[in-house]
Amino acid sequence: MLNGTGVKIFTGTSHPELAEIIARRLGLPLAKAEVTKSGIGETSVRIAESVRENDVYIINTGCGAVNTSLMELCIMIHACKIASAKRITAVVPLFPYARQDKKDKSRAPITAKLVANMIQKAGCDHVITMDLHASQIQGFFDVPVDKLFAEPSSILYIRTHFDLQNVVIVSPDAGGAKRATSIADRLGVDFALFHKERKKANSVSRMILVGHVKDKIAIVVDDMADTCGTLCLAAHHLREAGVGKVYAIVTHGILSGDALKTIEDSALEKLIVTNTLPQKENQARCSKIEVVDIGPVLGEVIRRSHYGESVSKLFHEVPY
Repeated sequence: MLNGTGVKIFTGTSHPELAEIIARRLGLPLAKAEVTKSGIGETSVRIAESVRENDVYIINTGCGAVNTSLMELCIMIHACKIASAKRITAVVPLFPYARQDKKDKSRAPITAKLVANMIQKAGCDHVITMDLHASQIQGFFDVPVDKLFAEPSSILYIRTHFDLQNVVIVSPDAGGAKRATSIADRLGVDFALFHKERKKANSVSRMILVGHVKDKIAIVVDDMADTCGTLCLAAHHLREAGVGKVYAIVTHGILSGDALKTIEDSALEKLIVTNTLPQKENQARCSKIEVVDIGPVLGEVIRRSHYGESVSKLFHEVPY
């Protein structure tokens, strides 16, 4: 808990529920700010209380109208900067444009770098984010970046809901093998992965399973679920390979397009997501979605950051 001296927590419009959870964890009220939109779509921000010489945290995540969320964040940072805030931290659980992190074809932009530049130029001194799609995005910043992991929360969920003797952790692609092996090692369970071939972006043509999964409970782990095509295809292949039940745990449940219908019709028993994005509406529309709260983790990071304590402990355990 914070004693409230010199700390202000603001939220944009993208995920006020998460900001409330974080503020409750810290024992602080949310600071007052008005975010409005003009008739032509311009974002206007008014910081309604003094931030002079304060340690300011602005919570906004990359979801829904991502461009609106990003502009809100930049404008709020700028407003606090010119109002003489001592230090400004952007708390961005899902980093916007994280998948555009490299130049994979000629004349392609590296938009994640552009976003990093925008946030820094606005006046940000520190960034807190979670499960970046590509770790090198930290290097796009010249200010400190605390990249948190949902892994401890996922491990806690698996330990409390499953019999570990029957569990196998599965990565839906080679890129997520490091994440899956790390979780499997910490749980002391087996691990399997899919080799995935794509003919074009966002659609998978072929998946080959590597590892022993027969008669086990398969838990597919990934950083984000967008259209959910890969997850549901993996679940289908796992059931064909003789798996008893298939679950999926992902950090960012983007769930765009027909994702909810795809999940409902799939072989997945449950899709477990964290609340880095708002999930109330998705839960109401799909019975298979369950949410793990990462608000306490972000709250504890803010507390530690304010008091100058180490954050690395939270890479391995969930705060009480």
